[in-house]
Amino acid sequence: MFIDENETPESWWVSAVLRTIRAVALIFDIITFPIHLIIQRPWRKRELSRRIKAKIIETTSDSITVRSVSEPCDLHLRLVKDRVTTMESMLRAAAARWQEQPCLGTRAVLSEEDEPQPNGRVFKKYKMGEYSWRSYTDVSTEARQFGAGLRALGCAPRANVVMFAETRAEWMLAAHGCFTQSIPVVTIYATLGDEAIAHGINETEVSTVITTHELLPKFKKILAKTPRVDTIIFMEDQLKTTERNGFKEGINIVGYKEVLEMGKTSKIEPVTPSASDTAIIMYTSGSTGVPKGVILSHRNMVATLKAFADAMPIYQGDVLMGFLPLAHVFELLAESLCIIGGVPIGYSTPLTMLDTSSKIMKGTMGDATILKPTCITTVPLIMDRISKGITDKVSRSGPLAGAFFKWAYAYKQAWQRRGYDTPVLDRVVFQKVRLLLGGRVRLMISGGAPLAPDTHTQVRLCLCCDVVAGYGLTETTSCATVMDPLDRSTGRVGAPTTGTDIKLVNWEEGNYRVENKPYPQGEVVIGGDCVAEGYYRNAQKTREEFLDSAGRRWFRSGDVAELHHDGCIKIIDRKKDLVKLQAGEYVSLGKVEAELKTCPIVENICVYGDSSKTYTVALLVPNPRHLAELAARAGLPAMPFEQLCRAPAAEQAVLRELADHARKCGLEKFEVPAAVKLCTEVWSPDMGLVTAAFKIKRKDIQERYKEDIKRMYAS
Repeated sequence: MFIDENETPESWWVSAVLRTIRAVALIFDIITFPIHLIIQRPWRKRELSRRIKAKIIETTSDSITVRSVSEPCDLHLRLVKDRVTTMESMLRAAAARWQEQPCLGTRAVLSEEDEPQPNGRVFKKYKMGEYSWRSYTDVSTEARQFGAGLRALGCAPRANVVMFAETRAEWMLAAHGCFTQSIPVVTIYATLGDEAIAHGINETEVSTVITTHELLPKFKKILAKTPRVDTIIFMEDQLKTTERNGFKEGINIVGYKEVLEMGKTSKIEPVTPSASDTAIIMYTSGSTGVPKGVILSHRNMVATLKAFADAMPIYQGDVLMGFLPLAHVFELLAESLCIIGGVPIGYSTPLTMLDTSSKIMKGTMGDATILKPTCITTVPLIMDRISKGITDKVSRSGPLAGAFFKWAYAYKQAWQRRGYDTPVLDRVVFQKVRLLLGGRVRLMISGGAPLAPDTHTQVRLCLCCDVVAGYGLTETTSCATVMDPLDRSTGRVGAPTTGTDIKLVNWEEGNYRVENKPYPQGEVVIGGDCVAEGYYRNAQKTREEFLDSAGRRWFRSGDVAELHHDGCIKIIDRKKDLVKLQAGEYVSLGKVEAELKTCPIVENICVYGDSSKTYTVALLVPNPRHLAELAARAGLPAMPFEQLCRAPAAEQAVLRELADHARKCGLEKFEVPAAVKLCTEVWSPDMGLVTAAFKIKRKDIQERYKEDIKRMYAS
């Protein structure tokens, strides 16, 4: 939220009211300051925020290596004591410790009913019930039964099984069922296209696929491209009966509950895996081409589990709301940490999460209101949407309410910079925003991509919770760096996790060197037990990006970072995103996109640079309401959204808006796109233009809009 703290409201009476509020606040501050000083001890918060979090352990002429100074926490030590070396032993240890406490929760869908809308249209909405919970004992028993059922169906230990399903309790149960029989789980994003799905199934030579009621129909087409598949297991829908006809002849289609029944009557014993066995073959989201299968061993998974335990403090009463794809390694390990830490996980979907979500019937509360989570995992795109949603609501709330909220935001931000919290203001002003997510959220963990500083600040202030950014890749089992929850800075991704070394290596072409001032800079190379075994059946790519050195396995990330004095790193570039323009300037496309995404008019953006030209161009998905308002200010007549996107005058108005925003963000003039194409369609994973984690697929976008790119450069 870009708020001018000195902004003068247009109306005199609003100014008068705000002056009164400021005067009252000043008197209140003077009276209560000694109390807050004694109780809050702001100097201690500032010390903890600035403390050294990692130290340099090696320096050479072209590299610098840092390691965490943190000590293993109690949970980490307990994992060692309980000899947890695999995901299978992790669940056994969790069940032995937490027993009948709630573990995995699913909300009941009571019915789907027609709900008339004010415009006369009728939408299907859910009437929702309460959460029902499986205990730790239930989860452990059900996982063993599912694993035995898989064996009864003909699945063999160490023979791959594909998991192609949305996030839900049965996903986690099925995965742990596979672990009990040493069956590697091949995870494929539920939003990938048919070709990518078939590629993952064929490359891993699976005969059994686990999916859901909603995704099962996709296999009527996919099975023609996957000759080895002979069994499909589907997780049932709460309301609908699953249609099993119309599939290729000879395919055995079995319900999840049927597999459990087979396991209950089976005498097949578990086949426990070893630490070096493959746990997951996780297909990347494919942001740079065909998805690659990353081989993650049980050792890799447990290494990240220990690192996350040290990085994320767990408190009694914590509850996690799970909704990100479990096919994303970050979500899988975050939920696994909750399981071993005794934190209940309640599952949700974007369609039912909030009271205002699209499938929630009027009079029915969203999942967050019922669950009241304390912890949420998220990705920057969702955080950006929360941030823009708050900004939009404030802009539409009337002159006095809008001006008061902006004053409250600036007031809280000023005190937080000094190390103080604002409990009265939080209760009076920001509690309504907190209630959107149930009112108890204390921690939001963001992974998958760098988080914009403005978004980080706004969500932290308005939701009154810690926002922790982390950095990792599928190839490092999502482990590399995590912010300290006490770190009050933004724009960084934290220090190395315990057990992980971060090495910055010179990248001469980009002029990033470890001797650069004021901060050492270079490509991020990650070392430790979290680093994957390699790419599935891709020895050449494995040799290019993985290496073994000094008794450690390392991965070249392709990301460029700088090392700060306290041991934290800041991602500043990506090797594949760097373009050298005709005049010799280097433009980091990812950096420009990250800054421009914080502009209210931008829903999504892809910047393109041609080395034979002197400027970049942009493909931009605009926010319809903001585009209409901008067009009205520019004097354009009212017209439909699609027509407005084609109007040259609208493109020029958007370019001016981007240029103004880029200047506020500190971008150089040559970094700002000189031409723009306004795209009418929202980029979704189904279109193949963004990944399941909503990272843009640069090559696919450029291919789809190649004629528009030619037009922009020709003009």
